[in-house]
Amino acid sequence: MDKRAEAPQTIEELQTNTRALEQQVAELSAKVKWYEEQFRLAQHKRFGASSEKTHPDQMSLDLFNEAEVEASAETPDPETEKVTYTRKKPVSRQAKLEVLDVETVTHTLPAEEQVCHCCGGALHEMSSQTRNEITVIPAEVKVTRHVRSVYSCRQCEREGIHSPVVNAPMPQPVYPGSLASPSALAYVMSQKYVDSQPLYRQEQQFARMGLTLSRQTMANWLIYGSEQWLSCVMQQMQEQLRQRDILHADETRVQVLQEPGKAATSDSYMWLYRSGRIGPEIICFEYQPSRKGVHPRDALAGFKGYLHVDGYPGYHKVKDVTLVGCWAHARRYYDEALKALPAGTDSSGTMAAQGLAFCNQLFAIERELREVTPEARKQGRQEKSVPVLTAYAVWLKQQKARMVPKSKLGQAVTYSLNQWEKLQAFLLDGRLEIDNNRSERAIKPFVIGRKNWLFANTPRGAKASATIYSVMETAKANGLHPTRYLTYLFEQLPQLADPQDAAQIEPFLPWSPQLPLHCRVHKS
Repeated sequence: MDKRAEAPQTIEELQTNTRALEQQVAELSAKVKWYEEQFRLAQHKRFGASSEKTHPDQMSLDLFNEAEVEASAETPDPETEKVTYTRKKPVSRQAKLEVLDVETVTHTLPAEEQVCHCCGGALHEMSSQTRNEITVIPAEVKVTRHVRSVYSCRQCEREGIHSPVVNAPMPQPVYPGSLASPSALAYVMSQKYVDSQPLYRQEQQFARMGLTLSRQTMANWLIYGSEQWLSCVMQQMQEQLRQRDILHADETRVQVLQEPGKAATSDSYMWLYRSGRIGPEIICFEYQPSRKGVHPRDALAGFKGYLHVDGYPGYHKVKDVTLVGCWAHARRYYDEALKALPAGTDSSGTMAAQGLAFCNQLFAIERELREVTPEARKQGRQEKSVPVLTAYAVWLKQQKARMVPKSKLGQAVTYSLNQWEKLQAFLLDGRLEIDNNRSERAIKPFVIGRKNWLFANTPRGAKASATIYSVMETAKANGLHPTRYLTYLFEQLPQLADPQDAAQIEPFLPWSPQLPLHCRVHKS
């Protein structure tokens, strides 16, 4: 075959081929740049600091007034003022110990040695020296044997037809037919869901204490305690959560090995719904086999108000709500774009730095308004945040045509444009927050725990975990000691006539003022 036949025969064909090659080179260059960004970002996530704090120089970018244009040598320097501030006084060592029980050990001379070695006179105590030590009492296991006395009447036994039998009162067990006590069940739950200790590690710990307690037995304890007792508390928490008018939501992956109809390696999801900054803290987890929007729709049925979310579109299925976007997510894209720049690059004048500066300006305004009333915060946002948002919107439209969509900077610009309506929603009410960090903080204990126990075995176990996490995290958020609170619940709930009755459960909710003081964390 003659190779010359394959070559362009006309100027037009040559120009067409050249344009095609140029387009191909541009596409390949964009791909190479994208892969380089991904590599640098992965290296930073692996070896660099995880903080998203901004260098102070980036806060000084004046993107709204074009300072370099408006600068004038005739403009006088601004007046300065002395700024003072207060900070929390460090807590002394003695103050930290005041919340602990004290056992005093007195060291004295025996009576026969209280004699002066110089003259033989009697010694008297002129003063004392004191030092403090922290004594740790390791966990120990013991058997509590409940012996119930049974009484009968001897006279009725001799003379009557029926002899009455009277039993001494004895508390109902938390798990009939098992060795589980309220304290043992609370300890196992706290170890796993507060301290992230998998059951196989707890099995080894109990063995070192002289008790053979299998992880299968402990798993049964957890599921029974969750379904029988904590679900009653959880139900009331969900009911009261839906009565609020401001909520936060988030979701994260969880692996369930024996999910019907799904491979063991597929993802299921743990959904989080929690209260806002007003009122007692309520944190509810819910396990679902997928990330479909029907799950938050059903979980929040009856809720009306504002819902803080990230950019996931599934939340659009929730009815009768106003979705409030997350500026922390918008800011994070620019932060990642800066981290993906080649080493040694001056980032101060980049588009990513400019986008980050807009976000930083909004967060700075929020810090100024943190301690004011909701009404004053709403007014302050109208005066200070709206001009920043207006300038940012203009900047976004200018950058849209210049960005490579798949680049980190392109993703940052696209995210803000796509989420614009939700990102402005925080202006509607002074009680709203500029980000969804409240839900991210609440879901973090589950994420940390997942790194230790990796997966759930069955959907039933995953649902039990969701219930336990809900009660534990709500208890912590309301200043309760998780283990003591759980022990109290497992002691008291089995004694109720009807644990499903909301009125009977109300005194045991994590924010109830009727909870005993020993359930609360003593703060120094």
